[in-house]
Amino acid sequence: MNTRNGSARLGRRRFLKGAAGALAAPFILPRSVRGANARLNIAAIGAGGKGLVDIGFCGGENVVALCDVDERQFAGAKKKYPDARLFKDFRAMLDEIGKSIDAVTVSTADHSHAVAAVMAMKMGKHVYCQKPLTRTLHEARTMLLTARERKVATQMGNQGHCNAESRRLVELIQAGALGGVREVHVWTDRPIWPQGLDRPKDTPAVPRELDWDLWLGPAPERPYHPAYHPFKWRGWWDFGTGALGDMGCHNSDVAFWSLGLRDPVTAEAEVSGTHAETAPKWAVITLGFAARGAQPAVKFVWYDGGKKPPADLVKGKDLPGNGSILVGEKDTLFVPSMWGRGQFLSGAKAEDFKDVPETLPKHADFERAHYQEWIEACKGGPASHSNFELAAPMTEALLVGNLAMRLGRKITWDAAAMKVKDVPEADALIRPEYRKGWSL
Repeated sequence: MNTRNGSARLGRRRFLKGAAGALAAPFILPRSVRGANARLNIAAIGAGGKGLVDIGFCGGENVVALCDVDERQFAGAKKKYPDARLFKDFRAMLDEIGKSIDAVTVSTADHSHAVAAVMAMKMGKHVYCQKPLTRTLHEARTMLLTARERKVATQMGNQGHCNAESRRLVELIQAGALGGVREVHVWTDRPIWPQGLDRPKDTPAVPRELDWDLWLGPAPERPYHPAYHPFKWRGWWDFGTGALGDMGCHNSDVAFWSLGLRDPVTAEAEVSGTHAETAPKWAVITLGFAARGAQPAVKFVWYDGGKKPPADLVKGKDLPGNGSILVGEKDTLFVPSMWGRGQFLSGAKAEDFKDVPETLPKHADFERAHYQEWIEACKGGPASHSNFELAAPMTEALLVGNLAMRLGRKITWDAAAMKVKDVPEADALIRPEYRKGWSL
């Protein structure tokens, strides 16, 4: 890590009030010393909200540390894990007790995912990271390469990837139930937070429980405002990835997984209006994917902010708030949700394809199984199915859509070079500079 500024150095050494008693807790040996079948020592980076949910699904392991920049987020976690050490700065946590940690969950705002996960992986820690994997394209590529290099177990938090009905659809699509798929349409009811607005001008006081400097992390410095934390950060480009980043990894998952989509070659966007600070109120984004072996080129269209695909694609059926449509040469699949059971427009049922073997594990409680697959991978079992080899390229592809939206033009994407052809100004969005004291 780079040298920290004075404020960050102070934050690294500051435990929360009331945490001093945890200093006397017994030192817990790393799993490599305790044996392959022992429980994992897991630390949570982000301890409230989704962070509490994530670490809760890992509750059968040893939760040894909780880290959050906002003391208010500790309320539920401290009651559930009274013996866990408490930290505000994940860098301090990993520096000070990293040797006793086997794995971490990362459940922060998007802009802090990569700095936390990459530091942990470089120390050999297994990582569960919330979706979207990262805020920027460079971060997504770095996450993938770091996971490969360090050979750690990884999983992205798109729990629908473990849904039994979604997995059966993937098997059927890959077996040719739809024929060649040339069009994919995906939509969401997000944003459910403010977008299409400018930065607030007032500067209210920072809540005493919040370390605003640590919350900003690698993002450019700006005054605190409740318009950003704790929930509304998703719409701000410095912190989040808008509706596409938030829900794309859920709603698009069946299509990306079954069709092997990665590295779009073109992207363009129609939006409600362009704002330097935030994502638009609505967007329709089109990604173009080249043919992949015997599979044809795919036109992928994303809709948010109330926009939806034409209903005639599904014979006039009502389109709910979230869903996807895969248009094939033989049949069309309509999934009227983020994941789960789909409808074949031909009238076929998933049960009709008894000759298609089941190659993916199925679980009754898919949300719990999503975490359990990662935990088993951490302990030397098979790789979890939404590991970074799949999650990072999907995140990259979706972020190319955001890139076209922010540039306000159709772009040609060179994935190998991580460049937009003939648009050098895109480089600052692909790999923005971090604030001093933060790095990958």
